[in-house]
Amino acid sequence: MTTRSEPSARQLLGYALPALPVAALSLPFYVMVPEFYARDVGIPIATVGLVLLLVRILDAVTDPLAGALADWTRPGFGRRRTWVIVSAPLVALAAWFVMRPAEGAGAWYLFAWATALSLAWTAISVPYQAWGAELSRSYEGRTRVAAFRESFTVVGTLIALLLPAIVQMQGGSSRDGLAALALFIAVLLPLGALIAVLVAPEPVERVQARVDVRDGLGHLLANRPFRRLLAAFFINSFANGLPATLFLFFVADRLGAKDQAGPLLVLYFLCGVAGVPLWLWLAKRTSKHRAWALGMLLACAAFAVAPFLGAGQVALFALVCVVTGFALGADVVLPAAVQGDVIDVDTASSGQERAGLYLGLWALATKLAFAGAVGLAFPLLAASGYDPGLGLKSEGGLLMLGLLYAGLPVLLKLGAVALIWNFPLSREDLADVARRIAAKG
Repeated sequence: MTTRSEPSARQLLGYALPALPVAALSLPFYVMVPEFYARDVGIPIATVGLVLLLVRILDAVTDPLAGALADWTRPGFGRRRTWVIVSAPLVALAAWFVMRPAEGAGAWYLFAWATALSLAWTAISVPYQAWGAELSRSYEGRTRVAAFRESFTVVGTLIALLLPAIVQMQGGSSRDGLAALALFIAVLLPLGALIAVLVAPEPVERVQARVDVRDGLGHLLANRPFRRLLAAFFINSFANGLPATLFLFFVADRLGAKDQAGPLLVLYFLCGVAGVPLWLWLAKRTSKHRAWALGMLLACAAFAVAPFLGAGQVALFALVCVVTGFALGADVVLPAAVQGDVIDVDTASSGQERAGLYLGLWALATKLAFAGAVGLAFPLLAASGYDPGLGLKSEGGLLMLGLLYAGLPVLLKLGAVALIWNFPLSREDLADVARRIAAKG
């Protein structure tokens, strides 16, 4: 077995750089693109929801497949870095066409290019996340890796908010703003991937055993901490997917403050960056899973207010954004920091390092959660009399908008807290797992 020290700050900065353009793509794809295609392109909101749901379903099988391939293939440049450098230009190309739709684009155009984007996104994101899970092998070190990457993620999200706003301040349209983001991603993602693979090291495999599909599935199903973490993460991601998808609609049509959507999102993500040191400190004082649970409870307390807000109550909603923004730091850093720990349980059991497969299943859960949020929210809104593309904004539809935006997420997050509060993998448990892995090396 080969050991090495923790990655340096320079290496972590290099590794984290691609997270910035990927995040600059994530916000438009999950938040802006549905609203843009429904409101500006003119596709009915229920159709947009159905198209995006189908894209996630078709894409689902590729997440664990890409992860398994990244585990089994060993190209000379590295089984993680090779995937990142090859996939980055493909993501940039597909994003360009999704965010710069041709005149007359309809549901089939959105379906084709969103599918291409989702497939390319899988090919880069799963190996990239697995790379991060293996850069550090220690309990606290994994929190540090996740903090670097997810901080860049939040910065990339802020860029995705500010760049279209700047374009529109200069007289451009929402279409022009998305086009500017597409150009930003097309340039920075391939460049960031190149810097990452040149600066950050390829993780050293501690064990190199091979398990067949049947035995591997048995080890995976026996991994109780992973099953529990995955369930909590899926429920929480579903809860997060609802407000992410409906934010622009809520601000525009419940609060009557469409022009304030950008500043409110900037406030939210700035508070997310500011909150990261607090959650790192709390995780060190308690545990990663307990700090995450406290973050979710804080978000619940703030979200519980939102369904009762109406037209003009922007100041109160800004307070909701501040509190939930601080909670965001826990949501993005801490679950990712626990991933590597539960993967080590599998490594100790199976004798093979399968971070790619596990992160593929994690990515699958993320996509299914967001697909479920879109697939649930848009048809319910349409059935309740809310469809901004058709000018429908009934009282019942606006009530449903508030309940889906914040009411249901509170209930879902409380379920995730119940699962994660007494998570069965502590620092001491991980040290024992590390000794078992060393004995196999």
